[in-house]
Amino acid sequence: MDGWREQLWTRRVAPDRFEITCLPFFTYGICHRDVVTIDDRHLVSAVVEKSGHSTLRAALVRQHPHRDRFHELLHGEAVTAGLAHEWLQGTYLSVDLPPGTDPGPLVKTLAGLEEEGALIWEIDS
Repeated sequence: MDGWREQLWTRRVAPDRFEITCLPFFTYGICHRDVVTIDDRHLVSAVVEKSGHSTLRAALVRQHPHRDRFHELLHGEAVTAGLAHEWLQGTYLSVDLPPGTDPGPLVKTLAGLEEEGALIWEIDS
């Protein structure tokens, strides 16, 4: 939404470059380990090096009667796959997909839950 911003955690890799060290929930085109530059207001001004990582995002439908069960299911699948992930408010999931990762099993689960009207999901790179 216009005017909204997401706080991204970084580490300085050069005087004017920063590596993304978190998993973005809402910011498109920026993934874990991408290198960015920032402006004088500390806002990302450019992605200068892509890491090859992708971000899988899912948003559970808050009012769905099985939301908590689906949260546990998705959490378990991410842990079993050894994928770094973060939750926001128990409803939004962000999963890091490093280069070469096969998200097939997680995608299959997400597609089934989407058909049930329990969530929406996407993969961004």
